[in-house]
Amino acid sequence: MRLTLHTDYALRMMMQLALAGEGLVTIADVAARYDISRNHLMKVAGTLAQAGFVESQRGRLGGLRLARPAGRISVGAIVRELEQRTALVECFPGGNGMCRIAPACRLKRALAKAREAFFSVLDDYTLEDLVGGNAGLRDLLTGEAA
Repeated sequence: MRLTLHTDYALRMMMQLALAGEGLVTIADVAARYDISRNHLMKVAGTLAQAGFVESQRGRLGGLRLARPAGRISVGAIVRELEQRTALVECFPGGNGMCRIAPACRLKRALAKAREAFFSVLDDYTLEDLVGGNAGLRDLLTGEAA
C-alpha cells in the first residue's frame, strides 16, 4: 500500500510535534525542517486538527501541539483517518467502481484483509515509539541533543 503525500507529511509533522512535547511548533518550522511547502503543510495541519490529533493556537506566539500525549496516538489511527478515502482498487469505496468483474471477484476481500493487516501493524506503534529515545531524530528535527 502506498501512502499519499498528504499522509506522509502528516506523519512527519506529528513526529516533530511529539518531539516538542507540550511546546508549540509553527508550520513554518516544520516546513523548514523537512523542506516542504508551507501551503501544503497548512492543509495537512487543518486535516490533523479536524481529526482531533492536533490543537492550534493562533497569534504571534501560536503554533501546533499534539492534542493528547504521543504515547496515546497510534500511527495506525493517523494513517487510517487520512487514508480512509483512498481506494486500493477501483471497486473499493473511493474508487470509480468501474470494474467489470466486481460481482464475481474475490480479490476485493483479499485486498481488504491485507489493508486491515497493514493498519493493524501500524496500530501497534505510537508516536512515542517513533520518537522516544531517538536522539538522532531529535537532533535532526530540533537541533538539540537528547
